[in-house]
Amino acid sequence: MTRFNFFMRSSLVGGVLIGLALLSGCKVGPNYVRPEVTAPPAFRGADEAAVSSDSKASLGDEQWSAVYREPELQELIRKALVNNYDVRIAAQRILEQQAQVRITRSQQFPTVSLGGTAIGASLPSSLGTQIASPLVDGSFSVSAAWTPDFWGLYRRQTEAARAQLLAQTWAQRAVRLTIVQQVATYYLQIRALDRQREITRQTIKVRQDSLDLTRRLESGGSVPLSDVRQAEQLFYTATSEVPPIEQEIQQTENAIALLLGENPGPIAHKDPNALTPPPQDVPTGIPSQLLERRPDILEAEATLVAANAQIGVARAQFFPNLSISGSAGIGGDSFSSIFDTAGKTLYGIGGLSQPIFTGGRLRGQLELSEQAKQEMVLNYQKTISQAFRDVSNALIALKKQREYREQREKLVAAAEDSVRLARVRYEGGSTGYLEVLTTDSNLFTAQLNLVTAQQDEALTIVQLYSALGGGWQT
Repeated sequence: MTRFNFFMRSSLVGGVLIGLALLSGCKVGPNYVRPEVTAPPAFRGADEAAVSSDSKASLGDEQWSAVYREPELQELIRKALVNNYDVRIAAQRILEQQAQVRITRSQQFPTVSLGGTAIGASLPSSLGTQIASPLVDGSFSVSAAWTPDFWGLYRRQTEAARAQLLAQTWAQRAVRLTIVQQVATYYLQIRALDRQREITRQTIKVRQDSLDLTRRLESGGSVPLSDVRQAEQLFYTATSEVPPIEQEIQQTENAIALLLGENPGPIAHKDPNALTPPPQDVPTGIPSQLLERRPDILEAEATLVAANAQIGVARAQFFPNLSISGSAGIGGDSFSSIFDTAGKTLYGIGGLSQPIFTGGRLRGQLELSEQAKQEMVLNYQKTISQAFRDVSNALIALKKQREYREQREKLVAAAEDSVRLARVRYEGGSTGYLEVLTTDSNLFTAQLNLVTAQQDEALTIVQLYSALGGGWQT
């Protein structure tokens, strides 16, 4: 072979390889572009609630340990984030999707196989046949197959798989956020129940003393028996409140235990500052920050990216598909001849297929993928709107629940004074016991409602923190 012919053949092979490389770099289908989203300049309710004017800082950027400072609550959250079944399931799904990405990506590369065969025989000497080797036939072979990704079919599939992996990652973070919110919510509820039980027990003690006094007065003929019966009504009304409160406490403990991945059992809940009113200067940031912080929004966007990549997968089906395979091997009828180059074999096969008629299947797949993307666009926009609503609702609640709690405190103060005055008049003989019964009942109800108001106000900071996308950060 002359140098010229060798050069020409080398150039031709090189040109073919370069052409294949350029073709395999092509990807059909649209590249992802984030949909247009119109974010409001500020959250509704931020001007009414006492929040920070700092437009950059946000409560949602804080670690959960900086928001929930009660040591008991912090310990419960730590245990839940490690042991909670939903968190562990979400983490397992990430590992599953990572494996799926590797499986999908492997289609872009050639497959290589190594094999060998051997046929042997051992004949008895009685046949009088002599063989030089027990090996009758043997061979070794190497084969390879490759389908070049000219149109980006496999790369778009890999892009979709990676987007689904990202969606699973954000889904796991959304689970973490939810678990933090649920633990904090249950903890505040159980502390409110503790406070209601404490108020009830104090009321029972006061009413027991009042009942004893009324019985003594009735025995001396100073008051009628009806006063005793009314005092008994007050007493038993209070005592009847204890069992349902204790039932709810224990059931809430069981709910927390489930979040911790534990069997039902008692939970520590004695921190006296749990129902302290939330701070008034709470930074919220700007609405557009939610697009980069809320896990549910980012999960919805990752799902949208995957749907967008599937359009490229569907479009690539319209184009020709080239497959290349080759094999090389050596063999012989003895150990010494197996590796003899005279027994080598070498062949290659190439195939090209082009869809011509599929009964509308390919166009149907393309239309399906395009419509699925539009659905994911709407889902993404809906998730963002819901996020804006959640923050606005939490800000409104932050202000209104504070006002409600303040009015309840005034109501309790007025009810306490009414009870005091009614007892003074009753002991002085100016009024009947019915007035004491009425005012005392009103006070007891007002005290329990005040605790509920304190609980609801404390929960507003939990709701706002979660709505702003805080709680998933490690």
